[in-house]
Amino acid sequence: MSAQPDHAAVPPHAPASGAPAELLAQLRADRRAAQWVPAFEREWAAALEGSRQTFSLAGLYEVVQDWQDRLAHAPAVDAFVASGYDDSEFIDMAELRGRRR
Repeated sequence: MSAQPDHAAVPPHAPASGAPAELLAQLRADRRAAQWVPAFEREWAAALEGSRQTFSLAGLYEVVQDWQDRLAHAPAVDAFVASGYDDSEFIDMAELRGRRR
């Protein structure tokens, strides 16, 4: 019996080489650009520095994929907020964890 898994791990999907520039252009065109562009640039710079130290592109891919997901899901979030759903009765997870102890 082998200690190896019976399936191969699927590597993360690598974005196209121009994806970061395209993503930045999309972020600049979004109404949230004032907040999102500086946040993306900070995360990208940190991931770039990390990739230089580790010789791995995984962090860069992760930043691109996270921001692509944010852009893709922004309309659904906007619709939720605009719906007027009352989320004031949420449970703080820190409080919930404290109750279990």
